[in-house]
Amino acid sequence: MAGDFYVRFWGVRGSIPCPGQGTLHFGGNTSCVEVRAGDRLLILDAGSGLLGLGDSLLADGPIEAELLLSHLHYDHILGLPFFAPAYDGRNSLRIWAGDCQGGIEAALQQYLQPPFFPVPLQRMSARIRFEDFSAGDTLNPGGAVHIRTTALNHPDGATAYRIDYDGRSVCYVTDTEHPEQGLDANILQLIQGADIVIYDATYNDQDYPTHRGWGHSTWESGLALCEQANVRNLVVFHHAPDRTDAQLQQLDDELQRRRPGSVVAREGQVLKP
Repeated sequence: MAGDFYVRFWGVRGSIPCPGQGTLHFGGNTSCVEVRAGDRLLILDAGSGLLGLGDSLLADGPIEAELLLSHLHYDHILGLPFFAPAYDGRNSLRIWAGDCQGGIEAALQQYLQPPFFPVPLQRMSARIRFEDFSAGDTLNPGGAVHIRTTALNHPDGATAYRIDYDGRSVCYVTDTEHPEQGLDANILQLIQGADIVIYDATYNDQDYPTHRGWGHSTWESGLALCEQANVRNLVVFHHAPDRTDAQLQQLDDELQRRRPGSVVAREGQVLKP
């Protein structure tokens, strides 16, 4: 039987956590999004926002979760060593990553070892499984959840996800750079007709030219993609660390004028497809 389907944002920034007076409203943690699809828990990326999510899960008793990593740059995995449920043997965690050279398990073992971190991956007592795949594959984590993937244009590569459940869909498209001409055909195909698209909008059209080649996009490109792909709502995500609450609120107001229902992602925000 189908159940509730929603997303909750625990980290919405890119590059580096940015706590401070100027980020209190939208939040300063890096990428982490909780997705609930019926009784299934999916986690998109393991940035610093994963700490808060993990703490919130402690009261739930044993959990079973799917962790879908877009890629392995530090801002997307730095929360993993601090994810409390990973140290509880009653819990199960399956970690997915696309096109990870040498495999995701070996990559995380390299990250979680001295001198980078004092606690090795093997100290995590939860039942952890690792799933490697190629971007473009369809994933079947179980139940009525279906996941499609595609490759993104980002240094060292990245993967976008489309989660379909009960006739509704959420797409997670972060850390990608739009082509010089036109729109990315892979993204257009993935997000076609989606209810929610969470999109990398680190830059805007004004500041993007000085960051060309850095592997990030603009909110204007997100709008164009969603309009062409008949997406219901755009969620602007992966905010640059120097974007203040005031600037993001101004952008949120602009989005509401240009495409009602679209929003700027904020920590704690819950959206239903």
